[in-house]
Amino acid sequence: MQPAERLKQGLAQMQLDLSDEIQAKLLAYLLLMQKWNKAYNLTAIRDLDQMVIRHLLDSLSILPFITESPILDVGTGAGLPGIPLALCLTDKKFILLDSNSKKTRFLTQAKIELGIDNMEVIHSRIEDYQPGFGIEIITCRAFAALNTILDSTQHLVTSTTRILAMKGKEEIPSLLTGFEQVISHDLNVAWLDEERHLIEIKKS
Repeated sequence: MQPAERLKQGLAQMQLDLSDEIQAKLLAYLLLMQKWNKAYNLTAIRDLDQMVIRHLLDSLSILPFITESPILDVGTGAGLPGIPLALCLTDKKFILLDSNSKKTRFLTQAKIELGIDNMEVIHSRIEDYQPGFGIEIITCRAFAALNTILDSTQHLVTSTTRILAMKGKEEIPSLLTGFEQVISHDLNVAWLDEERHLIEIKKS
C-alpha cells in the first residue's frame, strides 16, 4: 500500500478527520526524516510504510487528548509525537525539547521546511528547562520510566498540568507525593498489533 493511502485509511479507521493538506504535510515530514536519517540516525525504522504506522498513526492516536496549550514534548527525538500533533493543531503552541543536538538540528529544519509556526525547538535537558510560563500538557513517547518522567518534570507541573505518557505495556508508577490521579487509556493504532496505552497523570 502506498504511504498516502496507508495514512488515509489509518486515519479513517481511527476516526480522525484531517484535511488533505495536513496529510500531505505529515508525509512530507516522514520523507524529511527519511532523508536526514542517513546521516543523523533519527529512527531505527527505515521503511516508509512502517513509519506511517509506527510514527504518524501512533503519535496521532493521542490527538483527542490534546485539549489545552502550551504542550511540552519531552525527549521528542525526531519530533514524536510533537510534530504530527503540531501539524494538526495549528491553534496550539508546542515546545519540542531534546538534549541531543543532532535531533534538535533536524527539528529546526523540519520547522522551517514544513512551516510549523506553532512550534518551538529547545535543546536542553528537561531538568534544566525553565520556560517562565505554565505548561498545560507534558507529552512523552518512549522517553523513560514513569517515575523518572514525574521526577524530572516536577518543577514544571502546576495544579492544571496533565502528563500524557505513551507506553507499550500498561505502567502505573509507584507514585511521587502529590500525584494521585492516574488514568490508563487504551490506544487504538491502525495496523499496529501491539499494546499501546496512554497514562494520564494529574496532581491530586
